[in-house]
Amino acid sequence: MEEYIYSIVSSKEKQRKVGFIILGLLIFSLMMIPTRMVLAKMLPGKSANTYSIYVDTATNSTIEQTKEVVECVVNELKGEKEIKNMEMFLGQGAPLDYAGLVKGSSFKSLKNQAEIVINMSDKHERDEASYMMVHRLRPLIQKKCENIYKGTTVKFVEMPSGPPTFATIVVNIFGKDSLLLRETSKIVSESLRETEGLVDIDVMQDDVYEKYEIVPNVEKIISSNLSVEQVSNILYMAFKGNVVATKNSTLQQDQIPIFVRLDDETRELESSSLNELELKLSRLKLVNKVGIMVPLKEVVDITPTIADPTIFKKNMKEMVSVTAECDLVSQVYPLMDAREIMIEKLSKDFEIERLTGMSTYMFDLALVHKQSGEKVLIRWDGEMKVSLDTFRDLGGAFISALVLMFLLMVVYYKSFALSGIVLIGSFLSIIGVIFGHFITDMITLIFADIHFYLTATSLIGFISLMGISARSSLLLIDFTMSLIESGVDKNRAIAISTATRAKPILLTAVAIILGSLLLATDPIFGGLGIALIFGSIASTLVSIFYIPVLMAKASAICPINKKIEECETGSGVDSSTLNIEEIAPEVHHNN
Repeated sequence: MEEYIYSIVSSKEKQRKVGFIILGLLIFSLMMIPTRMVLAKMLPGKSANTYSIYVDTATNSTIEQTKEVVECVVNELKGEKEIKNMEMFLGQGAPLDYAGLVKGSSFKSLKNQAEIVINMSDKHERDEASYMMVHRLRPLIQKKCENIYKGTTVKFVEMPSGPPTFATIVVNIFGKDSLLLRETSKIVSESLRETEGLVDIDVMQDDVYEKYEIVPNVEKIISSNLSVEQVSNILYMAFKGNVVATKNSTLQQDQIPIFVRLDDETRELESSSLNELELKLSRLKLVNKVGIMVPLKEVVDITPTIADPTIFKKNMKEMVSVTAECDLVSQVYPLMDAREIMIEKLSKDFEIERLTGMSTYMFDLALVHKQSGEKVLIRWDGEMKVSLDTFRDLGGAFISALVLMFLLMVVYYKSFALSGIVLIGSFLSIIGVIFGHFITDMITLIFADIHFYLTATSLIGFISLMGISARSSLLLIDFTMSLIESGVDKNRAIAISTATRAKPILLTAVAIILGSLLLATDPIFGGLGIALIFGSIASTLVSIFYIPVLMAKASAICPINKKIEECETGSGVDSSTLNIEEIAPEVHHNN
């Protein structure tokens, strides 16, 4: 091996070839990310033993209508062998779990809301992962059950593998004009629905629907010998119910209230039309002071009106949120596609400014309505924002580690060139990290039909490799300088040090690879394991073949007390008679 390395460092042509190969691999590996050959994601999907289904019908739906949709979902799931049991919660949220904490399950109390908790067999005893089951069942159930009533949404909520977020993709729309916010939210939701890979699109706002206000007519009430209180009480008691008396019992200390109202079948309307309501009120009659039966319809006014939707605010600003989930894809790529579709649709009515500051994460949009001049701000949130924050922080940590390492090497070697060699050797392990994810992705696609992502744990593994890669470079540089001080010419010293140190470098890499094999099979920390395995392989190859080339080009590898000409030619020492332990005992024992 010594002669092979010597032939490389002694030939400028071979040095250029090695340099071009490394540069080509580096450029090709880095281009794998923007060309989507290697996909990036915060964290991969996590197979769990449970997931939830959120059902939301139209805002003015009854509990019976919500129950009908829930029963449709449950009937579709009964044929699944891996599902052990299901729990339905009508008009309320399920008991809080990891996902429900941030999705507001505890605040659900309306008739149009329901949750279904699905409990499955243990994930180690079934072949299908929970996220694959959700991927398979979602389109079937939504197609059949969402069409029962207009405005119904059925969402599948899985246990997050990382920090819980309100949704994978959240678009917060801020503005002062409520109607404009509503129209803008429709365009945003349409854009998300047209984006491939996004599912469970939902607009977090109440539906606007027509309702009827029943107001007692004081003049008609007085002329009919009735009282306003009497009319109000009968209306409330008929449809809502009221306590009319109490009962005493020897079995209970307090009085027992007697609650009266019409039964469910009588008080419900067959339709929401005005005629149906008038017919119902005409059947309710009151006895006036002279004993005449007066239909309730004759003493009240029915006024059609629009229901007041709930106003949502964040940071004291009115907003509407549009949420979406990703179906076995990274949120990064649908996000960019959805943003372009959104800009195209919004440009018809708005002047659009793309916000580019780091505080806005380069995805936010500032809109100005062309006719009214009203301003609207579209701000992205959810797991996408967490991902950008994480990758930004890890990138900052990586740059900080590089700078700190460089400064330490400058202090130690008193040379920027040698410090740069150590830095380059550490950075080039990224070639193995990216190629490793590409290879693993191809394997998982063949055998499991799912992607293997470059995740946050992958970046942690890459940062961890820097210290190991730097150690290999330091071994070569220190030993080479010791040999040169003993009179060996520069190129021969580089070849000897590389051949001598190749064994401990390889053993270190093998130890890391064997120790990372179990990590590579973990669904969350698999990226860390793959980064350590393939990064160590790349780091080892770089240390053995490319670091010697860089040292051969660096004049700083020569000791200060030797001239460059003496360093290049040596002092005639026969390298075959060298005793390595005598020349550099401290480095030898470190092996």
